[in-house]
Amino acid sequence: MPSLRELQQSIQAYVLARGPGAQTEVLASPSVSAETRLEIYANAYRVRLQEALAGDFPALWAMVGAERFAHLAAAYTDAYPSGHFSIRYFGQHLHAFLASSEDFRNEPWVSELAAFEWRLGEAFDAAHAPPLTAESLAQIAPAAWANIRLALHPSVRRLDLGWNVTEIWQAADRHETPGTPLPYPHPLAWLIWRQELKTFFRSLERKEAWALDAVLNGTRFSELCEGLCRWLPEHEVAQRAAGFLRRWINDRLVTAIDAGPG
Repeated sequence: MPSLRELQQSIQAYVLARGPGAQTEVLASPSVSAETRLEIYANAYRVRLQEALAGDFPALWAMVGAERFAHLAAAYTDAYPSGHFSIRYFGQHLHAFLASSEDFRNEPWVSELAAFEWRLGEAFDAAHAPPLTAESLAQIAPAAWANIRLALHPSVRRLDLGWNVTEIWQAADRHETPGTPLPYPHPLAWLIWRQELKTFFRSLERKEAWALDAVLNGTRFSELCEGLCRWLPEHEVAQRAAGFLRRWINDRLVTAIDAGPG
């Protein structure tokens, strides 16, 4: 007789990938075979995963329709079996799956919408960190500014989008009929973050997007200013960088300032 652990592993193997062995360990009833009983569990598991995807990607579900979403969810479940104890992370590869899917190769907005929705969820679930205030900046000595590094809120997410998926998401969130997917003339940079229990997003002009990415990569303030010189005259750089910083403080994006050397 197998141990409880062995029995659990055998049933798990069947539920996840129709692995052999479990049929001999599960009792049949006069009306239901052992394989049918196992199939009930296996099918229920897949349905639960697909329901989780629909919950994490409601705008995508609304845009492609229930039937088509069910097909893509089933294909995704086969391609990316859940590898985490928490179902929360199951959909993390959906945008990559859709970007490479033959079924959606003529609809690149689908993978972009999935990427946007996933980052919204990440921002909402991110850890809390108290934001800094403008008064905190006043405490930095002028000589220290060159070496400061900013720490941003854990919810901050960045992505570039080539389609109007934010408008599609907003319509779906309001339970309105989503509009037609339309490409932008050029990809737009977007910022996603959370304040308290509410997520926000806004588009970024090119210079701010570059500056924000630099901050996320640990760039010092002096290096950030040097980088902005590719777009701005040197005498305008400090003022523009300070303007970005004020906006980030007002948006409650900045949570810490490291004024240490080097």
